[in-house]
Amino acid sequence: MTKLNYLAYDVGGSSVKYALVDASGNLQEKGSFATPATLEQFYQEVVQVRQQLSEGREICGAGFSMPGAVNNQTGIIGGSSALDYIHEFPIRQALSERLGMMVTIENDANCAALGEAWTGAGRAYRNLAYFVIGTGVGGALVHDGKIIHGPHQHGGEFGYMVMNDDYDILSEVGSTGGLCRQLAKIRNVPVDTYDGCKVFALKEQGDVDAARLIDQMYEYLARAAYIIQYTFDPEAILFGGAISSRPDFIPTINEHLQKILMSVGVAHVKPKLLPCQHGNDANLLGAVANLRAF
Repeated sequence: MTKLNYLAYDVGGSSVKYALVDASGNLQEKGSFATPATLEQFYQEVVQVRQQLSEGREICGAGFSMPGAVNNQTGIIGGSSALDYIHEFPIRQALSERLGMMVTIENDANCAALGEAWTGAGRAYRNLAYFVIGTGVGGALVHDGKIIHGPHQHGGEFGYMVMNDDYDILSEVGSTGGLCRQLAKIRNVPVDTYDGCKVFALKEQGDVDAARLIDQMYEYLARAAYIIQYTFDPEAILFGGAISSRPDFIPTINEHLQKILMSVGVAHVKPKLLPCQHGNDANLLGAVANLRAF
């Protein structure tokens, strides 16, 4: 029996990761290249990887994880990203022509959710919500194993949720990037003075501002999880991003969730929170999961 292989590309602002993925979700031949400056260079690099990895193998297609408002049906990526040249034309069809095979495209956060749903933390569930915590907050909704895109390609954009009377959105008050931006504003220093690790280290040293902002972040993430539980009603809510690997991350959100549930009273379903398992590989796996389902 011929072994089925798929190409996976995870396109980011600074690098493009790639891998060969088999039908069981095993990654091989992983690598990366610096994100090209032009569309033509991008095509050339992508084709070169295809030629390199297809030697002696049969490849069934290529799945791409991409930034922006990705519409696989039209093949067009709307919105904006760090890569201006991928937007507002049928890039899926162009990639398919260059690679000489079937190509699918999907938003990067959606791919991460699909990767976790396929072989990761969400593999036992059909209905999931996925949060990725980083510079901001991204997300995805998986219903019956498929992404809910919405008519405007904004399904799962949890980072836009307004969290308080000041109209702060979750991306600002519920992310590690937001922690750094808020602390830098308080201290009147450049934003790049801090990263997430430094802010948590300051908390451990007794810094009152860092401690308050971190606790606030956890509270807002708990509120967001509660809202998603009682609107979408997922079987589980997954959290990704570097911060999700902290041993206190899920337990602290659960503490805040318990306070919410006790205060509301009528709410009896406690969200099931799980950390993601695949890390940086989730997008590659999800790109192939999306391809296999097309």
